Amino acid sequence: MTETLSIRLDRETKRRLDALAKRSRRSKSFLAAEAIAAFVESEEWQLGELQAGVAELDAGKGITHERVEQWLKTWGKPGETKAPK
Repeated sequence: MTETLSIRLDRETKRRLDALAKRSRRSKSFLAAEAIAAFVESEEWQLGELQAGVAELDAGKGITHERVEQWLKTWGKPGETKAPK
């Protein structure tokens, strides 16, 4: 089941969407719905990862800047160390 959503686009974006719809032989609604679905999925993932990271920091599972800096200074050198955990 689908629902209707009205949006406002600037003239240039609308022109480009019209051209893309013609070239792809898809409706503007189809292309917009696909773009919105991809955006929502990406944003949900990103916010979930950020929240998980904050939860890890709150639980004391973070790595200090100093430890990361020490590790990075070994990159490309003999005896390069593994990433801190």
